[in-house]
Amino acid sequence: MEEKPVLLLEVFRMHNEQMSKLVGKDYAPGTMDRYSTSLQHTRDFIKWKFGTEDIDVKKLSYQFITDYEFWFKTVRNCAHNTTIKYLANFKKVIHICLKNGWLERDPFLGFKMSKREVVRECLTEAELQRMAEKEFVTDRLGQVRDVFLFSCYTGLAYVDVQQLKRSEIGEGMNGERWIFTKRQKTETPSRIPLLPVPLEILDRYQDHPQCLYQDRVLPVLSNQKMNAYLKEIADVCGIRKPLTFHIARHTFATTITLSNGVPIETVSRMLGHRNLKTTQHYAKILDQKVSDDMQQLRGRLVLKREAADEL
Repeated sequence: MEEKPVLLLEVFRMHNEQMSKLVGKDYAPGTMDRYSTSLQHTRDFIKWKFGTEDIDVKKLSYQFITDYEFWFKTVRNCAHNTTIKYLANFKKVIHICLKNGWLERDPFLGFKMSKREVVRECLTEAELQRMAEKEFVTDRLGQVRDVFLFSCYTGLAYVDVQQLKRSEIGEGMNGERWIFTKRQKTETPSRIPLLPVPLEILDRYQDHPQCLYQDRVLPVLSNQKMNAYLKEIADVCGIRKPLTFHIARHTFATTITLSNGVPIETVSRMLGHRNLKTTQHYAKILDQKVSDDMQQLRGRLVLKREAADEL
């Protein structure tokens, strides 16, 4: 009897159904959304390339992967790194087929999955100061600015600030107030000592109705609204950078910590990174740190030369 073919999208759907039951345990909701989108993309690509609803997994080949990459970049108009992210999701489904013996050869064999390095924007100390001192005409803009600055001085991502509860602020080992939370994206713990700026912001919203009602530390709007208001704030403060909430996290990693001599291992722990390599991306863009270090070296060399001349 002829063996019943194993269909690619059926395997993908089975994987997603199992994943959906583990959301909140092993996976974050955002991860589930990403795999749902990946399944839809795979369905659209198969229809575009083969004109069918599904294909036998045995038809998967290296050319299938390169054509899929081409489809993402041309038909979907995705950037290179976005394409690689979707292909990485798809690769997980391929591994399921390989491990079950439904596929003999890995179609990804020889395919390069490397991402291109992206220069990450961050705010300078002068820009942070300008934003902090600015008087806004509406309370809403001031509120968005405060939440953004809180993230700049704690390194918390948008979703982690939005969900931060009052019970997650406690006394640290030095007797000062710390944040004790888990990153939603990776479920890794973050322990962050609070600097003077976020402490002032916390006290400012101590009695805010939204915070009291929702048991939250800060009144945070939707990510879309926050980013819309941040563009307005950037214009008012004369900041010529594409300001989004995620820049706050980069600012903490660079301007606030690494530039001021905080060891990269400490920064990595506060950011809740699983891997030091993730944190090292931030260290590559510290032109200011390079400038300051070389300025100090220049000063030491001048002193040495002067001392030698005196002899």
